[in-house]
Amino acid sequence: MKEEIQGFRRGRVRRPFLAAIAFLAVASVAGAAQDVAFQLDPQHTVISFTLGDVLHTVRGTFKLKRGALHLDFASKKLTGEIVVDTKSGDSGSGMRDRKMHREVLESDRYPEITFRPDRVDGTVLLQGKSSVQVHGIFNIHGSDHELTVPAEIEMSSDYWTATLHFAVPYANWGMKNPSTLFLRVNESVDIDMTAAGANSWP
Repeated sequence: MKEEIQGFRRGRVRRPFLAAIAFLAVASVAGAAQDVAFQLDPQHTVISFTLGDVLHTVRGTFKLKRGALHLDFASKKLTGEIVVDTKSGDSGSGMRDRKMHREVLESDRYPEITFRPDRVDGTVLLQGKSSVQVHGIFNIHGSDHELTVPAEIEMSSDYWTATLHFAVPYANWGMKNPSTLFLRVNESVDIDMTAAGANSWP
């Protein structure tokens, strides 16, 4: 009987203790879910462009220079920037690339292309895949342009990936159309970006 009473008392003490532990665990998860930092890994980030013309489609790549983002889950505010090295643009043709950098992008004068997001429209899940819209300011050729980019995001506890696709109407944004009398190209270029990196919870 004495042992039963002692066991009952130990149970009464243990239950509030376990409840406190469970409460702290839930509270810390909820607190961490308020915001998360995304670090882009240049080695695992691919930025490609596609430009159509009357004869064939030109494909090429750019390299990520740096990138870091911070998302507040409660307000859906997204801050930070993604910076692309303009001079890294490569379509596989030296003559075409020289023309692109010298006459269209003016890479020596504008060595970086940046995207500074400010919010996410939609819900980013803490685990699994999410489809959202990322709104922000896209800077190219020295000018800012408001842009909304569709994004497919997949989250895990310590890693994330994102796939983005959007068009850049470079001619309407003040850049030269490289078309000639015998070669006509589209006035917008399609951008596909697959980004990946580590995430960190406060």
